[in-house]
Amino acid sequence: MRILSASSKTFHDDLAAFCRGALAPKEMTDSVAAILADVRERGDAAIAYYAAKFDGAKLAPRNFRVKTEDIVAAAKRVAPGDKKAILASIESVRSFHEKSLPKNWTGKNPHGAEVGELHFPLRRVGINVPRGQVPLPSTAVMTTTLAKIAGVPEIAVFTPCDSNGRVADILLATFHFCGVDEVYRVGGVYGVGAMAYGTMTIPAVDKIYGPSNAYVCEAMRQVFGTAGVAGLPGPSEVMIVADDTARADFAAADLLAQAEHGSGKEKIYLVSTSRAMIDEIHKEVLAQLKTLKRGEPLKHALQHGFLSIEVPSLSRAAEIANYVAPEHLELLVKDSSVKTMLSEITTAGAIMVGNFTPTALGDFVAGPSHVLPTGRTGRFFSGLRVADFMRRTSLIRYDRPSVKKAAPIVAAFAGMEQLDAHGRSVAIRCE
Repeated sequence: MRILSASSKTFHDDLAAFCRGALAPKEMTDSVAAILADVRERGDAAIAYYAAKFDGAKLAPRNFRVKTEDIVAAAKRVAPGDKKAILASIESVRSFHEKSLPKNWTGKNPHGAEVGELHFPLRRVGINVPRGQVPLPSTAVMTTTLAKIAGVPEIAVFTPCDSNGRVADILLATFHFCGVDEVYRVGGVYGVGAMAYGTMTIPAVDKIYGPSNAYVCEAMRQVFGTAGVAGLPGPSEVMIVADDTARADFAAADLLAQAEHGSGKEKIYLVSTSRAMIDEIHKEVLAQLKTLKRGEPLKHALQHGFLSIEVPSLSRAAEIANYVAPEHLELLVKDSSVKTMLSEITTAGAIMVGNFTPTALGDFVAGPSHVLPTGRTGRFFSGLRVADFMRRTSLIRYDRPSVKKAAPIVAAFAGMEQLDAHGRSVAIRCE
């Protein structure tokens, strides 16, 4: 397991090189571009072709969409315990995000004119729910619930099917519990193409959401502008900052939990002020690894995506966190250090505080959406929120007295920018 010292002369270059491993190589961008171009050109025929190529499913266009009765039937088959957990997660997510629902407002500006903001739900959104090695009902909850709170009238979910054309019951049931009945057994890069460009049977969407693997993340990047994209959430990341009060067994369990996603592109960081703590956590990782089912994917993630960093202080750890902008950040530090670290760290997607707050709580049930920025995009993107499913319009209303107050300022700017028609359009109202 690789360990870097933050005091090393080559540390910044070494860290930057490790982070760059999340970038899409040229062969990936070219492959994604070719698939998207094909979907844009051939529509349904391309969707059927890629469903067969990547998912082994022979689908006619009339079968792209899952029938509503099949979604309802799946919800009836779900185990009571699973249903209870899904509903509990929906409630936590709804409770958290309802508090951040944008509100319209109006007020007076310095000229006495009425100004304000109006918020509207987007008309139609597309949500990518990866299948991966197992279904991900939590992703359905963490996306569609927010769209429902925002009041989006058309919520279309895209998720790959198996070779028999089936979408897992647990996913269909979750869509039903979330109030969504437009589900397509289409996903991956070609699913992003369907969302962005539309086909004869799949209407295009206004904005695309949801976590993804590296290929789908690249597809979202490439279609941005044709459709909106709510961030670029790719392969999972976690950074654990640990001082000498951390529980090594807890830290190891959380590192393995993120490695468990199994794409091979995960980024896992351990940052500690104590080399002894790093060594102890490494030992715990190896010991716990033997007890987990997905041994080989975990080993691959640890071998290629795990980096430990020894730092001289927690302030230096905060600097590193701000550079990496990790998707998940766990602060396993003494209580007296938490306030300072929270004031210093400004780029993490989500911050989990203390030895009893594993990232998995945020993944499933804490409340905030687990759709978070990865690949250092946390420097300029935030985690998914209700406002991402809405758009804002500003409101301006002047009358004669207020336009007279603004007229000298407009005249000055019109002169500076040599836009006399602009100036005249205000001056004529003051005559």
